[in-house]
Amino acid sequence: MIFQIQILKDHFNMKKLPKTYSNILLKNGYLIINSENYGSIEWIKNLIIKTIKKNVKKFDGELNNLHKFVSIKKLNKIRMSVYNTINKNTELKKKYFSVCNNVIDELVGNELAIQKKINISFQLPKDNSSLLSLHSDVWSGDSPYEIVVWIPMVDVYRTKSMYILPQNKYSKFLNTLKKLKNKSSNQLYKKLKNDFIWLNLKFGQILIFNQTLPHGNVINEEKTSRISLNCRFKGLFTPYGTKTLGDFFEPFSMKVISKIGTNYKLPKL
Repeated sequence: MIFQIQILKDHFNMKKLPKTYSNILLKNGYLIINSENYGSIEWIKNLIIKTIKKNVKKFDGELNNLHKFVSIKKLNKIRMSVYNTINKNTELKKKYFSVCNNVIDELVGNELAIQKKINISFQLPKDNSSLLSLHSDVWSGDSPYEIVVWIPMVDVYRTKSMYILPQNKYSKFLNTLKKLKNKSSNQLYKKLKNDFIWLNLKFGQILIFNQTLPHGNVINEEKTSRISLNCRFKGLFTPYGTKTLGDFFEPFSMKVISKIGTNYKLPKL
């Protein structure tokens, strides 16, 4: 047992490990990469712009300016219309995966499940209707065996982006959680506010993060709008939470022997 514990300690000793995507994720809890397929990310952006134009009269096609054409009151109706429309496009998941396929292969594997519908978020300046307070996805039924791929369709920074608790602050978070009597997300955020990292990305960059780490957003105090997408990938045969295969997830890539095995039925003798 002592030998096994030492192996684990050595494995998580980041000073001894080379800089691979896997080790960066283990150390930080997140990583930011440039798109592996810029054409695909442009395709996704154009699909969103085209869909918004069908719903919003006189929209100029600049996603940063969405707040000039859509009121906060009508925002969710527009978002749901765009969400439903883009998810009907059979190419969307393939394009989404292509922007980070090599990284996902290293982090997760090559037999994958993907969430059935890709989420899209709109956050206008001063908009308090699109907030996700401090949370971890596993608290609401997601599996710790998942990775989130978050793609902004515009440059994001400061309050126009999202925050995450880095891996090296997670122990402090657990200790704070134990000590707090009122364990509301707002109270936790205030206690740990200085520990969170705000993630700045240019359009064309992608955030991949460990969804077990607390994260969230606040009111967008910048002058332009944010549009972003998020999607979860996991090993096809890894444990699921309450969001199961067939319900929330669907197979995305599968080796031939796995196809044979899942389709096999023992004959009745």
